[in-house]
Amino acid sequence: MSVTRHGMGLAGESLAALRRRVEEAADDAALQRLAERLAADPRGGAHALARTAGRRLEERRRVARLLALRDRLVRAGARAVAGVDEVGVGPLAGPVVACAVVLSDAVDLPGLNDSKRLSPTARERLASAIREQALAVSVAAVPPRDVDRLNVYHAALEAMRRAVTGLAVPADHLLVDARTIPGVSAPQTAIVHGDAEDGCIAAASIVAKVERDAMMCELHARYPGYGFARHKGYGTQEHLAALRRLGPSPVHRRSFAPVAQHCLP
Repeated sequence: MSVTRHGMGLAGESLAALRRRVEEAADDAALQRLAERLAADPRGGAHALARTAGRRLEERRRVARLLALRDRLVRAGARAVAGVDEVGVGPLAGPVVACAVVLSDAVDLPGLNDSKRLSPTARERLASAIREQALAVSVAAVPPRDVDRLNVYHAALEAMRRAVTGLAVPADHLLVDARTIPGVSAPQTAIVHGDAEDGCIAAASIVAKVERDAMMCELHARYPGYGFARHKGYGTQEHLAALRRLGPSPVHRRSFAPVAQHCLP
């Protein structure tokens, strides 16, 4: 195929048009064919696009591997598989937050990963994409006073139970990060390090993390001086210094030792 002085090729398509095709390719097969055609194009820009297409293809395959268990469950008859995860077990202040997510059969979530491995910007981008593409998303929070009453382990289970029961699309199978949630009837599969090993759980961890971070920023405005917007309630040196200086706020967990030692009798 000839290439003109105006940079046209591949059936008369410009590099700008081909770039859009790489970005909008609907499936792996189409992206693979496009990468092969671009690699055969003599233009340097086309070769760069071929490498971009190859990276996008590999990322799609990585995300597909993360969703392989969900896909097997669907093929076996499950109609709505939910990933479930919680965040905020370790902090000294703020709620425990859980999320349950039912992803659609076809999702496009490049970068999907354990929320702890992502930057805040990447988490927010993915959380928005997950909400747009999911069949159902449910977030639930257990406040600090109930963390103290239940203990943090049971508070996390309760947050996950509430998230599952709040789904607009009832789940008929749950994929859970290393836990078994009480009080729900759907069968469950607990996966150790599930937020890194399974895409449904990773999606839940991302949405839960973004939601809890936003809550802690709101608490930062209500209770200035503790630095909640920066450390999100975790026991950093800044946070411990603020506790010594100000004492606990109403959203601190008084059952946690670093907080309890600063509480009045």
